[in-house]
Amino acid sequence: VQLQASGGGLVQAGGSLRLSCAASGRTFSSSGMGWFRQAPGKEREFVAAISWSGGSTYADSMKGRFTISRDNAKNTVYLQMNSLRPEDTAVYYCAARLAGGSPPDPRLYLYWGQGTLVTVSS
Repeated sequence: VQLQASGGGLVQAGGSLRLSCAASGRTFSSSGMGWFRQAPGKEREFVAAISWSGGSTYADSMKGRFTISRDNAKNTVYLQMNSLRPEDTAVYYCAARLAGGSPPDPRLYLYWGQGTLVTVSS
């Protein structure tokens, strides 16, 4: 099983990026999937998650700015990030779990991608 995250890069504050996470090795259409991030010197934190049925959960600081979505036909989950701030700078990781819910606890996710770096300049 492999999760391949992509779409990171350098963007100015107020800009947008769309991250993608393509899964291979098994289908995740009945699984919850999430995005987490880790900034330098900080612990990994929850960003957003989506259940097998499309229900979504967001960290408070991402609500209204970030949107998580999924395309089960492509076995891919997306994270649309708008109104980016310098404090959003981090490595973003996608994750998948066997169960269908969308919890914010990273310990409940079994599979992890390699991460993609997002840098927001002021």
